[in-house]
Amino acid sequence: MDPHLLRTYVTVARRASFSEAARELGYTQSAVSQHIAALEQDLGAPLLTRRPVTPTAAGERLLEHAGPLLLRLDAARADVVRMAAAPAHGLTLAAAPTALGPAVLAALPAAGVTLRVLTRDAIPAAVATGTADLGLVDGVAAPSDPLRLPDVAPLTTHGVAEEPVSVLLPTGHPLAGRTGLRLGDLADARWLDAPDAALPLAHLRAANGGGAFRPALRYEGTDLRALTALTAAGHGLTLLPRPTATGVPGTVAVPLTAPRVVHRTELVHGGAPRGAAAELVRRLVYGA
Repeated sequence: MDPHLLRTYVTVARRASFSEAARELGYTQSAVSQHIAALEQDLGAPLLTRRPVTPTAAGERLLEHAGPLLLRLDAARADVVRMAAAPAHGLTLAAAPTALGPAVLAALPAAGVTLRVLTRDAIPAAVATGTADLGLVDGVAAPSDPLRLPDVAPLTTHGVAEEPVSVLLPTGHPLAGRTGLRLGDLADARWLDAPDAALPLAHLRAANGGGAFRPALRYEGTDLRALTALTAAGHGLTLLPRPTATGVPGTVAVPLTAPRVVHRTELVHGGAPRGAAAELVRRLVYGA
C-alpha cells in the first residue's frame, strides 16, 4: 500500500471529516477524496461511510495495522537521518516520571539537555521516530528480568537501575503501621489507577498472578506530586519506587515483601548514539 494514501486514510478516520483532514494535511478536499478512493480500489473494499464519516468494518481492521506500519516507516526514516546527520551538541531525553531516579539525575549533563516527561508507551515511539535521542522506561519486574516494551522498531535497551518498591498509604490507613506488605493481601484494596505516573495496575496484576486491583480513582497525568497528594487524601493506594515514596507528607511508605519484584529502569536508544547521547549511555550503562 502507498503510505501516503494510508496516512491520508488515518487522518480522515481520526478527524471524521474529509475537509478537516485536507486542512491538516495541506491537501485539497478533492485530493483527499481521490486518495481514499484509490486506497479502497487497491484493497477492493470500502473503508469509510460518507455521512457520517466513520470507518467500515474493513476500515477498522485497517486502522489496527496502520498505526504500527506508519510508525515503523517514520522510525526507518529517522534512523537513516540520524546516521547521516552530524552529531548533535544537545540531548533530548524522553522519560517516564518514576524513571528519573537518583542515579539517572546524577548522570545527566550539566547543560544542553531537553527532558520530555511522557507516558510509558510513548517513549519507545519517540526514540524510534527521532523526536528523542534516548528514552528511559520503567516498570515492575522480577530482579534482573527485562521489561516488556512495545515492538515499534529495532531498539537497543540497557538495564540501568533496580530499586525496591513500596506501597504508599495515607498515614491513617489501618495498614500504615506494618513493616511490610504482601501484594496478594492488597488485591481488593482501594487503588489509584495512574498508569503514566505510578507503577501501572496491570503490572501489579501480572506480578501477583492475577487479582482484582480495582481502581477507586483514575489519574491521567504524569505529575507525581498530584499523585501522592491523592494518596495522602485517602483516594487510593499506589505502588512507587521506594526513593519516590519515602518522605511524602501525609503518607507512609511500606515496603512490598512479596512477591519479590523490583522497580526496573531501562535506557532505550536506536542505532549507535553519538555526541551527548553516547556520553549519557556510557555514564548510565558502564559507569564511565
